[in-house]
Formats: sequence, C-alpha cells, structure tokens
Amino acid sequence: MAQQSTSQSLVNTSKTYIKPPYLKVGDTVAIVAPSGVLRNKFDDIERARALLKTWGLNTVVSDNLYAQNGHFAGTDEQRASDFQKALDDPKIKAIWCARGGYGTVRMMDMLDYSKFKLNPKWVIGYSDITALHNQIHDMGYESLHAMMCISLTKNLDEIPETISTFKDAIFGKPLSYTLKGSKYNKTGIVTAPLVGGNLTLLHTMLGSVSTIDVSGEILFIEEVGEYAYHIDRMLQSLKRAGYFENCKGILVGDMSKVRKNPTPFGETIEEIILNIAADYDFPVAFNMPAGHEKDNRALFFGRTVTMKVEKSGTTVIFNE
Repeated sequence: MAQQSTSQSLVNTSKTYIKPPYLKVGDTVAIVAPSGVLRNKFDDIERARALLKTWGLNTVVSDNLYAQNGHFAGTDEQRASDFQKALDDPKIKAIWCARGGYGTVRMMDMLDYSKFKLNPKWVIGYSDITALHNQIHDMGYESLHAMMCISLTKNLDEIPETISTFKDAIFGKPLSYTLKGSKYNKTGIVTAPLVGGNLTLLHTMLGSVSTIDVSGEILFIEEVGEYAYHIDRMLQSLKRAGYFENCKGILVGDMSKVRKNPTPFGETIEEIILNIAADYDFPVAFNMPAGHEKDNRALFFGRTVTMKVEKSGTTVIFNE
C-alpha cells in the first residue's frame, strides 16, 4: 500500500515514453476499423475526412474499412492487415480509428510493431481502442485517447471541445484542463504519466501480455452501459491483481449510462471508486470530460501530467 501523503507532490521519475512526431500540414492520416462494423457509416467517415482536410491533412482509408464479418469490420485477419499496413507505411503519420465497439482484442496479437518503432506515429481512439493503447504503452510509446470518426455530429458546433482538443493534440499544442469540483474528490497533487482507458478493456487485459503496469503512474478510467456491480467487480479484480499498489492517482472520466439493477447496489459510482482507493494514499479526481459523452476531450497517454485535486476543482496539466 502507498503510504506517502497526498499533501506532498508525488513525482514519478522512473518511466518515460517516446512521443511520436506531431502532425503538420500536408501529413497523411490513415482511417482504419479494428473493431465494430461500419455499416451505413460512409457519410460519417467522409465528414471526418472533410474535417481533416480543413486542417490541411490528407487521409487514406483502409482497404477493408467497410467490410463486414458479423459484428466486425471484416475478419480478424482483414482488420489486422489494414492496421498493419498503416503501422508499416512511413508516409502515414497517424492512425485514426473509425469506431470502437468490440473486436480489437481479437486481432491485436497479430500485429508487428517493428516498423512502427522505426517510425512512431499517433494511434488515436478510445473505448475498445484501449487494447491498443495498452499494447503501445507497454512498448514505451505515447498514444492519444481522443474522438473517433463516428464521434462527429452533423453540427460540429455541438462538440467544440471534443474537436478543438483533438486538433490541438495532434498538432502539438499544450493540453490542460480545469475540472469542476466534487465532494468525492480525494485531494492531493501528483506528477506522473497518465495511462489507462476503458475499464472493461483494462479488466480484459488482466493476466495477458498486454496488461499495463500502473506503478508510478496515474490511471484514467471511463465506462459506458455497465451495472454498478459490474464496475465494482472489475475494480475489485484490478485491486486483487495489484493494480493500485504503487499507483500515483486515479482520474475518473465519464461513467455513462449506468444500468439499473432490480436490486439497488447501495453505493454510487463515486463511492465504489473511493472504496477501492481507501487503502491507498493517492489522490482521486472526478469529472474529467472524457469517454462516451459528446464532450470527449483529448488525453495523451504516456505523457507526464501534473494533477492537483481539491474539493473545489481539479487541474490536469500535460507537461512537454
């Protein structure tokens, strides 16, 4: 158990991550679909391509983007092949995942990152893409937790922060956030790399070569469409696996569309998380607008952040 007081700054110096080059005008982004099927999503993809074009970026779409194999955007082999081509092509400067859903875990072990390591690039997405974030994190590279192609609404004015923070991130502008306060916030200040993602996927990775070691790091979590007891069970599993023994903090994103059980669980989501963290002396911050809501702000995974948590609010500042 961590014993250091949260009244002091907890500075991680043991882990650093390689930062892929930021994008510049004229660069090319590959749009791929490693997870769910994109049936009837052509207009969404074209809207995403048009947005990048306004920023001076070129796009290519993967060969099997609109393929379908049951639930998935093509077979596991097709999805892996498309992602591999994007990883290997030095002209591709970022890989933007079209959507999440489910399916990345079925193809991730087919990937070879040898050429990626020679020419690192940003892998962008959230939700099911957590599997790839974990894989990239374990290799020592930064990635980008941010909006996906089908996140775009027809009226882009509905999601200004989602779009602007995504643009700022890929072009290398500094990110910092001031979060609204919460009576549940566990106060403290910490400086450490930020990692994590969707809770279900973090739980799925347990016991595999792609689980992440959050020692010396701040863990970000978000979730959608789960029962409160499911959330508790997954967090209990992470705790039993030693996830939090040397963790430096928890940043909680959106816990969206929590399902109602006929028998009430008896604790709020905030209380569930605080009960998990009760044995550890690190700060916990709520109200990070990132996850499965329209306001889904970009986060650099692997980037060192300074997180100052108070009851009245939290600041999250990404360090260059």
